[in-house]
Amino acid sequence: MDSLHQIALFLGAALLVVPLFKRFGLAAVIGYLAAGIAIGPDALGFVSDGRSVLHIAEYGVVMLLFLIGLELEPSRLWVLRKSVFGLGSLQMLSTGALFTGFGIFFGYSLTLSLIVGFGLAMSSTAFVLQLLSEKNQLTSQHGRQAFAILLFQDLAVIPLLAIIPLLSGKDGGQDWTDLLRIILAFALLIVSSRTLIRPAFRFIANSGTPELFTGAALFIVFGIALLMESLGLSMALGAFLAGVLLADSEYRHELEASIQPFKSLLLGLFFMAVGMTADLDLLATDTFGIVSAAIGLMLMKFAVLLLIGRLSGNSLNTSMSLGVTLAQGGEFAFVLFTTAAGSGVIETAMMERLVLIVTLSMALTPLAFLLLERWLAPRLKPQDGRDFDTIDAHDNPVIIAGFGRFGQIVARVLRMHHIGFTALEADVRQVDFVRRFGNKVYYGNPAHPELLRAAGVGKAKIFVLAMDDVKDSVHTAECVRRNYPDVAIYARARDRAHAYQLMDIGVKVINRETYLSSLDLAEKVLQGLGISADEAR
Repeated sequence: MDSLHQIALFLGAALLVVPLFKRFGLAAVIGYLAAGIAIGPDALGFVSDGRSVLHIAEYGVVMLLFLIGLELEPSRLWVLRKSVFGLGSLQMLSTGALFTGFGIFFGYSLTLSLIVGFGLAMSSTAFVLQLLSEKNQLTSQHGRQAFAILLFQDLAVIPLLAIIPLLSGKDGGQDWTDLLRIILAFALLIVSSRTLIRPAFRFIANSGTPELFTGAALFIVFGIALLMESLGLSMALGAFLAGVLLADSEYRHELEASIQPFKSLLLGLFFMAVGMTADLDLLATDTFGIVSAAIGLMLMKFAVLLLIGRLSGNSLNTSMSLGVTLAQGGEFAFVLFTTAAGSGVIETAMMERLVLIVTLSMALTPLAFLLLERWLAPRLKPQDGRDFDTIDAHDNPVIIAGFGRFGQIVARVLRMHHIGFTALEADVRQVDFVRRFGNKVYYGNPAHPELLRAAGVGKAKIFVLAMDDVKDSVHTAECVRRNYPDVAIYARARDRAHAYQLMDIGVKVINRETYLSSLDLAEKVLQGLGISADEAR
């Protein structure tokens, strides 16, 4: 099959399968995997060699790392150093040592156990970052920690690949000149990012030809990736470094916009290629063994990461999220196992088995996320153990239900006018946080009738409904209207649908949280266009 037919086949399979999986609430990643399996050599057989496609598709991972680097200025990367080398080394060493110990226990040699153990300790940068991006969790605590650990794993690939020839007893041809070339390459990259690349982008931008800018961006990414590969380093690591060096460039946003479409398509191709490499015949021959090994791999990595997360001071939920995020094997394990097989450290049959186990663990990762979010986390959510606060007797005319960013502003204005109020907040962490700044707020869910009675709603004049959760907000409004019809409710609504629900209950005064600020900005826009202030108003 020629290249044009292959491109049409890949696009057609993705367009058919991925939207179908998304409709059923599954991640796009698993849709790409399923599409790859379907057209691969062990299913429909449209593609006979999935590994050749995988080599090309790795550029999707390269572009992903470049874009991530663009988001990290060197100063921000320096802030991450403790997470990268602290959490990253702890995860890599503890997980690798655990798997190595298992290998030795089952009678394998130390050399084989080391390579397999540390190969399985790695997680999938492409899968994890794509899933976190889809779920808007890249900036969450477990998202930041996962990224730091993945970055350390990418760094760890270099020495792991370097020691394989030594472990095999072959001369790897490594000497001090190789190390010198690597140091010179990184130095050249740092210097050229300032003295060559930025002036070149400025020259291209001044030409007024947008497509040249896209071409230049792709040339930079592919050129650096090929340079790193020629030095025996990770292409993704080199692309990440290039992104970091250009993160404070004035052309950062143009670079990101130029590469984003190519990154998404190539990443999809990468996931499809991973699906194509799955040996379904081997899976059919030993289904129980392969599936058990993949699930065992994920459970062991989950347990180690859960422990690391708790030792790092994370909450149980955050630690579980970190464990699920990094529980799978990674794409660099393919490279490591293939190199080890070529050097005679691992037998080909074992290499194929390990690749299938890693592939299956990657395929199970979106399902593990689903299990965590819909079943495990709600049931294991840590309970604070605190009873609702006892509310002091008072004659405050205002009750504020919800003491987040909205309720606090109302409270400040009331305090400025020396008007007493009673603040209620259902999130115990928010209660503890705002109390540090001298705020008097009571812990309790305003949706509970007993708490409303204890708060003295019947004696108040105004009930300010500033709760963030729509369901709790509507339930609280219903409770207040039913039991205290003479108390006026002044409500915050998240959107129009929320406002309509409150109107149906009988709430008269409702402010949508972004409506007035949007109108105020629209007024300023009109004035900026030359319309008079009175007409704009």
